Amino acid sequence: MSDKASKDDRIAETPFGKRRVKPRACIVESKHHVRSLLSETLEEQGFIPHACATLDDLDASLRSDFPDLIVISFSMNGLPVTDILNLLAVRVFAGLVLLIGPSDAPAVRAAQELGEKLALDLLPMLSTPFSDRDLHACVAAMVPAEPPPPPVDVAEALGAGWLELWYQPKVDTRSLALGGAEALIRMRHPSWGIVPPAYFIPDKDDPNFRALSHFVIGRVFQDWRYLVAKSGSIHISINLPLAFFTDANAVDDLRLQFPDHPAFDGLTVEVDSSEVVKNLPLAVEAAHRLRFHNIGFSIDDVGTEWPALAALNEFPFSEIKLDRQFVDGSSSARLKRSVCSQIVDVAKRHGVKTVAEGVETRDDFLAMHGIGVDFIQGFLFGKPMTTRKFARNSRQPPAFVPVA
Repeated sequence: MSDKASKDDRIAETPFGKRRVKPRACIVESKHHVRSLLSETLEEQGFIPHACATLDDLDASLRSDFPDLIVISFSMNGLPVTDILNLLAVRVFAGLVLLIGPSDAPAVRAAQELGEKLALDLLPMLSTPFSDRDLHACVAAMVPAEPPPPPVDVAEALGAGWLELWYQPKVDTRSLALGGAEALIRMRHPSWGIVPPAYFIPDKDDPNFRALSHFVIGRVFQDWRYLVAKSGSIHISINLPLAFFTDANAVDDLRLQFPDHPAFDGLTVEVDSSEVVKNLPLAVEAAHRLRFHNIGFSIDDVGTEWPALAALNEFPFSEIKLDRQFVDGSSSARLKRSVCSQIVDVAKRHGVKTVAEGVETRDDFLAMHGIGVDFIQGFLFGKPMTTRKFARNSRQPPAFVPVA
């Protein structure tokens, strides 16, 4: 058995993939921007990251945070890697160590040899430059496949300040320019890491749902001010339950929180199509009220509900979003493509925009482009990301996907 094979076996036998708490990663790097980038990337991979800028920070982390993974990034004028490895050996670190650097650099090879000599458990080295997929391949065995529901409720999360908004880009189908972003709620739990909303969003009848909606409204305008300062104006969509608009003061309360900034061009509110179809009178009335304040009403996740929308005589809505279950694989499934096409026809008849959700492949992008969808949202162009990362990425030119 080769050394690499035996190492992979040891990783597979570790409890990381079976336990119910996300693993902790400590990034040891003196440069702030490198620490931030690695922290964000590992967080997206399912870790709870912590960054150490000095050897004292690392020593404290080993004593209190008990990391499962130590990530050591090689950079010019950075921390001495020999000192880092020796400290890990002195503290009898039992987790895994990942070295990141140019594979042909003598210092990297020397560090690998020293790590093996000190009996540290080294992962295969990650060569720079690397992609998210490369990093995932190195550490995937450490992360549970599915995060279990955290032992917290929304009220506790709101009180503890664990909730935040992440942003996913919406890209113009024709120009491939950034056309907006959808705000998506996430929980940053101290023991569970980043938790997706499926594990903590309360039922619509839960009294915490309104408090959660008010949090989203307050945070999105706070984030918008940050984004406009860092990367320019951006049109943002938020998700709210239709029941939010049963309150006669809901629209005024929303409008009063608008940023007092010349670049602010309004907001879009997304409501799930199943809620809209169940209470069309309320949805139509809310959409009418919203548009007087430059707030668009978007019908989210439209799929089999489209005939009910097609039958409406008045259509005060601003946008229809195609359900990802019909978008995903539409390039090779004629029935899915037909449903998407009929939804687009309804939107065009009423002069409203369309967004295809869940676009992950070039072929599905081309299918949506072919039927005339206005905007694309999906992993092909970007995953949901933190406000800081979104601001940084939005300053870069969009990735080009050829349509011919």
